[in-house]
Amino acid sequence: MRGSVRRGVLVCAATLLAVSGCGNSGPTAAEAGETLKVHITELMKERHALDVRITDSGGRDVPCGEGRAKRTFAAAGRDAAPQTEGDMLNDLLLGALSRVAPYRIVEDRGNAPIRLANDEHKTVIILESPGSGQYGVRGETECLPIS
Repeated sequence: MRGSVRRGVLVCAATLLAVSGCGNSGPTAAEAGETLKVHITELMKERHALDVRITDSGGRDVPCGEGRAKRTFAAAGRDAAPQTEGDMLNDLLLGALSRVAPYRIVEDRGNAPIRLANDEHKTVIILESPGSGQYGVRGETECLPIS
């Protein structure tokens, strides 16, 4: 008897969550945009980048149709060694990113930007350091609900 009552309560709870929309439907564009901003700024701190400047402050919806939008954010900075080339700087950023958040490599063709994704937060980061000791990181969210 007690087992059937528990089962009934669990079924009712699961049904209530499904009907009420309280289940985890993922982040909104604004929420993912804030996460992206934190990941990129923490990445620059973790790498001890100098003279960090925000090159795209994001904070606005970039429409992608059907009530969905993306958010963007980008930063640049300087390495202590001005002779370090772009591919090496990207590798250094990649190592530091693993200490910030779990991203998987989506594309890395060598001597080119490295594209990474975080499936939980629906964010993409591109490591695109041009070289001469200059870091470059930009990112965007996936197309997500506006609210």
